[in-house]
Amino acid sequence: MAAYKRKDGYYHKAQEEGYRSRAIYKLKQIDEKFNIFKEGNVVVDLGAAPGSWSEYAVEKVGEGNVLAVDKKRIREIDGVSFQQGDMTDKSFLRRISIIAGDVDVVISDMSPNITGNYSMDHARSIYLAQQALKFCYANLSEGGKFVVKVFQGEDFKDYLDRVKEAFHAVYGHSPHASRESSSEMYVIGKNFKGKKG
Repeated sequence: MAAYKRKDGYYHKAQEEGYRSRAIYKLKQIDEKFNIFKEGNVVVDLGAAPGSWSEYAVEKVGEGNVLAVDKKRIREIDGVSFQQGDMTDKSFLRRISIIAGDVDVVISDMSPNITGNYSMDHARSIYLAQQALKFCYANLSEGGKFVVKVFQGEDFKDYLDRVKEAFHAVYGHSPHASRESSSEMYVIGKNFKGKKG
């Protein structure tokens, strides 16, 4: 099916507007609905490659306020700092926590390498989302916001409940820019309750 008609309207729009991928419109639509960013916010973008979420974030919050993190190196983005490493590596996670300091918004579009085994892909997606939530507990300021991608499946509700323990307001949302065939869902947490302990 031509890689689910990859070159759809959002693909062409991203090309025309000079963004790195169509994924930018997912974050834009989430922001428009849930008011994620404010000028001056400090933002960490986990799983940033190829960089379109960071491109959007820096437009909203200003240069020098966005830290992008990914296993893959990404092309430089004006006003965005970058750290290369694996968020499932505990020592790297600790290092990123030190570098980031207190942040206002954590966004994560991390996705596992797709195997085609849905239950395995779902479990890996949940694991990555748990790492992102762990980062929130380490670095997100009280009252902060969180956007994370997960694949729907048997562990989704349990993960949603964990996010509800951490945030006063939690939403599950599928933006229009997500493909209809996709099982991805974005969990939005607002008004972080604060670090454990």
